[in-house]
Amino acid sequence: MLRQVLHRGLRTCFSRLGHFIASHPVFFASAPVLISILLGASFSRYQVEESVEHLLAPQHSLAKIERNLVNSLFPVNRSKHRLYSDLQTPGRYGRVIVTSFQKANMLDQHHTDLILKLHAAVTRIQVPRPGFNYTFAHICILNNDKTCIVDDIVHVLEELKNARATNRTNFAITYPITHLKDGRAVYNGHQLGGVTVHSKDRVKSAEAVQLTYYLQSINSLNDMVAERWESSFCDTVRLFQKSNSKVKMYPYTSSSLREDFQKTSRVSERYLVTSLILVVTMAILCCSMQDCVRSKPWLGLLGLVTISLATLTAAGIINLTGGKYNSTFLGVPFIMLGHGLYGTFEMLSSWRKTREDQHVKERTAAVYADSMLSFSLTTAMYLVTFGIGASPFTNIEAARIFCCNSCIAIFFNYLYVLSFYGSSLVFTGYIENNYQHSIFCRKVPKPEALQEKPAWYRFLLTARFSEDTTDGEEANTYESHLLVCFLKRYYCDWITNTYVKPFVVLFYLIYISFALMGYLQVSEGSDLSNIVATATQTIEYTTAQQKYFSNYSPVIGFYIYESIEYWNTSVQEDVLEYTKGFVRISWFESYLNYLRKLNVTTGLPKKNFTDMLRNSFLKAPQFSHFQEDIIFSKKYNDEVDVVASRMFLVAKTMETNREELYDLLETLRRLSVTSKVKFIVFNPSFVYMDRYASSLGAPLHNSCISALFLLFFSAFLVADSLINVWLTLTVVSVEFGVIGFMTLWKVELDCISVLCLIYGINYTIDNCAPLLSTFVLGKDFTRTKWVKNALEVHGVAILQSYLCYLVGLIPLAAVPSNLTCTLFRCLFLIAFVTFFHCFAILPVILTFLPPSKKKRKEKKNPENREEIECVEMVDIDSTRVVDQITTV
Repeated sequence: MLRQVLHRGLRTCFSRLGHFIASHPVFFASAPVLISILLGASFSRYQVEESVEHLLAPQHSLAKIERNLVNSLFPVNRSKHRLYSDLQTPGRYGRVIVTSFQKANMLDQHHTDLILKLHAAVTRIQVPRPGFNYTFAHICILNNDKTCIVDDIVHVLEELKNARATNRTNFAITYPITHLKDGRAVYNGHQLGGVTVHSKDRVKSAEAVQLTYYLQSINSLNDMVAERWESSFCDTVRLFQKSNSKVKMYPYTSSSLREDFQKTSRVSERYLVTSLILVVTMAILCCSMQDCVRSKPWLGLLGLVTISLATLTAAGIINLTGGKYNSTFLGVPFIMLGHGLYGTFEMLSSWRKTREDQHVKERTAAVYADSMLSFSLTTAMYLVTFGIGASPFTNIEAARIFCCNSCIAIFFNYLYVLSFYGSSLVFTGYIENNYQHSIFCRKVPKPEALQEKPAWYRFLLTARFSEDTTDGEEANTYESHLLVCFLKRYYCDWITNTYVKPFVVLFYLIYISFALMGYLQVSEGSDLSNIVATATQTIEYTTAQQKYFSNYSPVIGFYIYESIEYWNTSVQEDVLEYTKGFVRISWFESYLNYLRKLNVTTGLPKKNFTDMLRNSFLKAPQFSHFQEDIIFSKKYNDEVDVVASRMFLVAKTMETNREELYDLLETLRRLSVTSKVKFIVFNPSFVYMDRYASSLGAPLHNSCISALFLLFFSAFLVADSLINVWLTLTVVSVEFGVIGFMTLWKVELDCISVLCLIYGINYTIDNCAPLLSTFVLGKDFTRTKWVKNALEVHGVAILQSYLCYLVGLIPLAAVPSNLTCTLFRCLFLIAFVTFFHCFAILPVILTFLPPSKKKRKEKKNPENREEIECVEMVDIDSTRVVDQITTV
């Protein structure tokens, strides 16, 4: 009883609101436009988010804590001259992969000279500034001897060139560790790609060579010069590529990922304009009909204007509050399109059910009472779901900003539908009541006055006047609408046909089977190239990187951050015990073996041992790469302790298999907790890898909270709790199918797909809730009768919004961007699966599952009696004869 009273009270409130808006249409039409112009004007000076890590890496990441600890122990750039690595921070850099179209050996004389020539061209790049021209020598990272750090592969190629010039045949390159003429052992696993070896590790050929140039960015001026140098670096590589067409070069810089991420917005512009044109056209067509008075093309256009005003207002607010634009915002208009258009079409559908002889204010009040309650509930669901995503509990900044922007846009869309679109409905209502043309607003002449006009004139001004219709025909005034006619005369009878139901059930079982098959193969989207435009440096470089340099994982820093007694044999055994087995590079084990060799003299004093350790590192050629990776602390008695140490690990994993690399990270972290030696592992890629574990919990978390909110909140607002049960089952079925088919369509779970899944919950409720509510609340008759009635009442609005949404999505599929590709596939699956449930699954399932309906019985009681009107005729002989009997 409480629910019915509350439900009735809310309908009364919305009815009065509709009457009030209809009494002041000019104000409610102009106020939203003015607010949007004032707030949206600031969007012309929007700022773009520059940091991809800030957007896509977790705000509270274990890898970030590890990086801070590493930076406190070791200077940032001390390892770059020893390994291809960004052990602590990527910084500024330029990279290029050089390969050949014919899979030629890049170590032959011709290609060696070519690569060295490219290296010389890169080092001569100049960045002009007022009064000075900066070259690589001015902004490079310096070695201990104050010379620029360059990749060791350059020294290898120079020695190879000199050996050929002097006809020396004893120079050989080994893989993945080779030795220079000065005796240094250098690692080339990430600098030589596509390597073919013979005689164990001796290199026979290499299909690719990678060069890296590290730059300083210690202050704002230095960072600006380095950024311009990166741009000139890419231009230099492209020019070199044009003059040497037989080789292929893939340049990449620290700015490439950011630029290619934002490039999605630029390449999407003309496709979004096409999408807007198609949606406008479809919205106008969906609201049009042959009757020129009752046709509402302007309402279709104004529905899109309402959504645009809300989106513009939200963008202005985000900009004024210091928010920055990023390419993920491309999904916000489509979220608004799905929710906003259905609300406007539902209002238009309610308008068709009102009586034409009523005043416009009364018709508007009836529309608000009929449609605004369900629209308010679905809007509240959007706000709660995306509000959770916009809260500080969301660890990924891109998702949080996206949800925040969506919340603001949906909130203003709700207000603007109530005000702007409602007042637009009032204006078109007055035009309809005055029998004016729906487009040209001209008074439509009566049929007899049109007979003398040309055929085309009569076609444009075709209308049905109320005087021409009887009372029985008045309710069918809008049946000439194509979609109304299709649903009422054809589709409703066909889908509820006894012979069609088994095929629908069979099709649903097939749907569940394929969804389950895809659900069992769900994978995490751990590749950042999934969020950038396709024809970009990032995609080309990443493809070449995985093809030629995936034999070894990124270099992992192994940091021991305690004062460890290396001279203690048991400590050496502990260190080796917890690292042996998952790392397949000989450096670390050789390092420990070397420590054992140093400990040959029993009882060696601690001071003598540490001096011997330090001197050995400085003098032994085979361990010169460790010379800067131990921090010594001198005490007051000249005794020396090892405060912290660092080693470099390269795991023998395939970078193309991200799951394997992620498992390695988790294994290393578990070992760091259980090990007796206090150590951490770090590589900058771990910052991004952390985000996937946290992303996977987001859809489940939001879905559960949304479901709880739905069951709790709607228990007081929905007249029957069975609606909650059916709605929950429908949402689960849709989400399960979307996840499954999304995986089969090669879409991984990443930030974009997770946000789409959250939106899918709301989109399903948007479309299915009115159908289920009408069916469950129906009394008497049969289930089939109420299924038909629910489709007739709400099916047109669902069809209209679906058609507009679909044509708006289609251009998105052609955008050359992985981000928009993911967005299109997820949104298309959500729309298609929801449409499938609304028009096939639910209409069939509900015909033989609860709630049951009671057939109406003929009862002769005071409330349901038959009134008979008799007309008597009196004959001449006063005999009474019943001439006509009419049943009322």
